[in-house]
Amino acid sequence: MNQARPTNTTGTGDRIDPIKLVVLDMAGTTVADGGLVEQAFDVAAQRLGVEPGSADHAEKLTYVRATMGESKISVFRHLFGDEILARRANTAFEEAYGELVGAGHIAPLPGAREAVEKLRAEGRTVALSTGFARVTQDAILAALGWQELVELTLCPADAGRGRPYPDMVLAAFLRTGAADGVRQIAVAGDTSYDMLSGVRSGAGVVAGVLTGAHDRDQLAAHGATHVLDSVAELPGLLAREGR
Repeated sequence: MNQARPTNTTGTGDRIDPIKLVVLDMAGTTVADGGLVEQAFDVAAQRLGVEPGSADHAEKLTYVRATMGESKISVFRHLFGDEILARRANTAFEEAYGELVGAGHIAPLPGAREAVEKLRAEGRTVALSTGFARVTQDAILAALGWQELVELTLCPADAGRGRPYPDMVLAAFLRTGAADGVRQIAVAGDTSYDMLSGVRSGAGVVAGVLTGAHDRDQLAAHGATHVLDSVAELPGLLAREGR
């Protein structure tokens, strides 16, 4: 049950909404995947005839890196244009990523589980979101033993659209009923698309973390209200700000 939290104000009288719902990204934010996205992309690209080391491969890999956090099927639609090719690439990607996860090439980022547990102990609702398909998300959760860690897990298909759209954040808001308004949401992630989805949702806190794909400048440029070394710092940030 969510505990009632007082509404604070700043010294100028501006209202500070308490954070009641926290939506966290997975790979790069709470989960260390050790570059598995790029490894799985290589498998998918080769299956569609993209030669490793070619200019075409380098161009596509650059796009993959730039759009970390986006729904993977959306990325492949951009890269290959044709819907059938995009779905073939996405299937190959998800299969390759799942095999790597199954082989043990994934781990929680230091302090991530503890941060989630602290947030929940404070009466906040926590959701985990991802740009992967549901089958891959479930494989990650099972590998980490996180099936019961949070109240809700979301992938793009659960919400309508993936990042940079705000759909997953807003789906968490609607499904959990944890917050009275979007300003009572905190979003945390490691990519510019995580930041954009948080900003577009109207979240009160949009925290970038430096454990994944994008750096401080990229996160700030795309709307981060805070940039943290890791998600382990998020409970402390909310406490310091009286949220």
